[in-house]
Amino acid sequence: MVAPGSVTSRLGSVFPFLLVLVDLQYEGAECGVNADVEKHLELGKKLLAAGQLADALSQFHAAVDGDPDNYIAYYRRATVFLAMGKSKAALPDLTKVIELKMDFTAARLQRGHLLLKQGKLDEAEDDFKKVLKSNPSENEEKEAQSQLVKSDEMQRLRSQALDAFESSDFTAAITFLDKILEVCVWDAELRELRAECFIKEGEPRKAISDLKASSKLKNDNTEAFYKISTLYYELGDHELSLSEVRECLKLDQDHKRCFAHYKQVKKLNKLIESAEELIKEGRYTDAISKYESVMKTEPGVHEYTIRSKERICHCFSKDEKPVEAIRVCSEVLQVEPDNVNALKDRAEAYLIEEMYDEAIQDYETAQEHNENDQQIREGLEKAQRLLKQSQRRDYYKILGVKRNAKKQEIIKAYRKLALQWHPDNFQNEEEKKKAEKKFIDIAAAKEVLSDPEMRKKFDDGEDPLDAESQQGGGGNPFHRSWNSWQGFNPFSSGGPFRFKFHFN
Repeated sequence: MVAPGSVTSRLGSVFPFLLVLVDLQYEGAECGVNADVEKHLELGKKLLAAGQLADALSQFHAAVDGDPDNYIAYYRRATVFLAMGKSKAALPDLTKVIELKMDFTAARLQRGHLLLKQGKLDEAEDDFKKVLKSNPSENEEKEAQSQLVKSDEMQRLRSQALDAFESSDFTAAITFLDKILEVCVWDAELRELRAECFIKEGEPRKAISDLKASSKLKNDNTEAFYKISTLYYELGDHELSLSEVRECLKLDQDHKRCFAHYKQVKKLNKLIESAEELIKEGRYTDAISKYESVMKTEPGVHEYTIRSKERICHCFSKDEKPVEAIRVCSEVLQVEPDNVNALKDRAEAYLIEEMYDEAIQDYETAQEHNENDQQIREGLEKAQRLLKQSQRRDYYKILGVKRNAKKQEIIKAYRKLALQWHPDNFQNEEEKKKAEKKFIDIAAAKEVLSDPEMRKKFDDGEDPLDAESQQGGGGNPFHRSWNSWQGFNPFSSGGPFRFKFHFN
């Protein structure tokens, strides 16, 4: 009996006739089996039933070596090979069984199954027909007839697929090939044919899947590795392209097309790796130069151009060059409107340019496509705060400097404006009041923007001199009247007047 859930039980559900193996009885004399061989067979049978496939295989190897004419040993070894997913190794053993015992219908039927899966339809049909002529059991006869019908159907579908391919009706060819490959799962040629159809239909990733299967089904399949590499290259995946072309060269180091392609991919890969390293180091100008070289190296593959522009857009944004960033990011987004990276980088550039509505729109679009991105969420909140803030007092605008202005620029702008709007410059009472208000704003702007901590709060959308924006409410510790600013020296770093200017 076969234990439920055992290896042989599971095999039997896939390969029904393998159950014959486990319960097969034979006469030692008939098979010419000596005691040692019989011992290996029995022990291998127990190990197989227990799922210890490697150990079982060793026992059946020993049995075959001990008696090369023992068809039982070959059949049981074939069973282990199949259980291990090694159909190529199982097929020669099944063929040997049939040579040694022509009327062993279970082995012939099993070989027919394997041949059918490999797409060797004529050979499979021959096995099924011979099973029907060899006085099979009722179940064997039923199975053989069923497989013959299936094989005939595959023959018809293959002819239709080939006709459709020749007529350039690739959609129809794919439909036929899909049905065939459900049965002929190990047919490398048909997988390669379907891959060609997928390429023609603009579905390279599906083509790659079939070609990868083909590279495993056929020995030394350099052509498959070459095609996989070129497809990955065209998709912009230079790293996988490099990996696959190396597999081709492992099989044939003199393969002309693989070697030429390898040099091209390696050059491009080196440029991109170098550019990314420069970005990590914050050397954005140098990184931009590298990505411009990438576009020149492979102008024919659109993917590298758009990916390079995406990274250049990122570099300009991080380097606080908003005008350039907005221009390049926009070029990317014209082609890929949902490119989240470009949307985030352009939004950051818009913030520097104080284009808050535009920044909010980009962040919201990016969030629609990646709602769990914390960077997008924080950026959107900041842009909304800055928009609200811009509708009140904007210290950057008061001093007339950019949001990315250095401290020296801020001090310089402050000194110029403080000198211009000092109330002592004005004699008219109304103009003097206006100047006082202006001077207070200028001094407040300088106080906030020249202090790193206060400036960070302001850049995050909080006015450190606005009582309403301070947590806990209450009075504003930074609020000053004009009187409190009198004696303030616009040409010092913030200390009290040491002397007072008088203006005529």
